[in-house]
Amino acid sequence: MEIFWAVLWFAVIGIVLALMLAFAAKKMSVKKDPKAEKIREALPGANCGGCGYAGCDAYAEAVAKGEAAIGACKSCDQAALDAISAVMGAASQKAVRYRAQVMCCGTVDVAKKKYVYEGAMDCIAAAKLGGGNKTCPNGCLGFGTCVAHCSQNAIEVVNGVARVNYELCIGCGKCATACPKNLIKLIPYDAKYWVGCRSVDKGAVTKSYCGVGCISCRLCEKNCPEGAITVNDLVASIDYDKCIGCGLCASKCPRGIIKSFENY
Repeated sequence: MEIFWAVLWFAVIGIVLALMLAFAAKKMSVKKDPKAEKIREALPGANCGGCGYAGCDAYAEAVAKGEAAIGACKSCDQAALDAISAVMGAASQKAVRYRAQVMCCGTVDVAKKKYVYEGAMDCIAAAKLGGGNKTCPNGCLGFGTCVAHCSQNAIEVVNGVARVNYELCIGCGKCATACPKNLIKLIPYDAKYWVGCRSVDKGAVTKSYCGVGCISCRLCEKNCPEGAITVNDLVASIDYDKCIGCGLCASKCPRGIIKSFENY
């Protein structure tokens, strides 16, 4: 009988505790916004943080509350944007796929170095030592901080410069945020050309840094029939809303620093 009563009391206590937990869970539960749940289902689920939120759940909740733009997710395709727009009762937007592009071609065979770096393999740490070991103050340091921050394994360091695998890149922008030299830009995925240099120095100085650096000669600017490439503050850049991908800028560049999608 003693065993029976002990078992019975344990069973009663267990039932009471279970009821208390169920009651507490019901009272303290946070009601989920049905809009947020539908938006979350439409998102790609990369949880990359490129939208500026901690993950897809947080972004979905922000969109449902009207605190975030529908098109802030750079990884969304047209179907996802259409679905989110429908949930929010908004006009559908055109999806534009982006890719990360490292705007530097200063590989170890053309970029000069100031000293031999033997510290942590991290660009941020290296940049704190006189701006890094490369003579060019705007060149890729090649220690892979962007690689470490890429959740898709879409970046690798090749010959001293970070290189993006376009097929794997989802355009989240985490690598761009991590780069201490501000060398990585998000450009339209189908962009045919890009300028592989971000030097802000005069031509003669840039030539002393790197064998392929942009010398701001403006030949690209002068020969572009659409006015899509301009040189401002000694840096050449392409306006992809105007660029038709004719390649004249690349053919006229004496430094070969304007690269194409195909030959990268």
